[in-house]
Amino acid sequence: MTKLFVGNLSWGTTDDSLVQAFSAYGSVTDAIVLKDRETGRSRGFGFVTMESADAAQAAIDALNEQDLDGRTVRVNIANDRPAGDRPPRDNFGGGGGRGGFRGGRGGYNSGYGGNQGGYGGNQGGYGGQQGYQGGNDGYN
Repeated sequence: MTKLFVGNLSWGTTDDSLVQAFSAYGSVTDAIVLKDRETGRSRGFGFVTMESADAAQAAIDALNEQDLDGRTVRVNIANDRPAGDRPPRDNFGGGGGRGGFRGGRGGYNSGYGGNQGGYGGNQGGYGGQQGYQGGNDGYN
């Protein structure tokens, strides 16, 4: 099976009209026009999966730069998106630079039990030298 990208689609192009246009060149196993999730309107592109590479090439040769529903469409083999195009989705946004988990200032170790002010820190923390229980500037 070969997946084709179809770009510059008319707003009126549907999944069924893609199947109808491409089935003249071979067996279509899937066709979808991508739609905006909020408006439901076509995003102007879609994908068609052809059963064979020969059928896909025949469809490209016949339909690329041709009129479909009033628009000149682009048809080519769909490429898998390279991994570098999009940031990874598993980092959850934190942990980098200063202030993240074990980061420079205000990170994990300088909070609760760190050296410069945290719950048990040396300089101004809750139990540190200058903190609540501390010597010089503390409450005791």
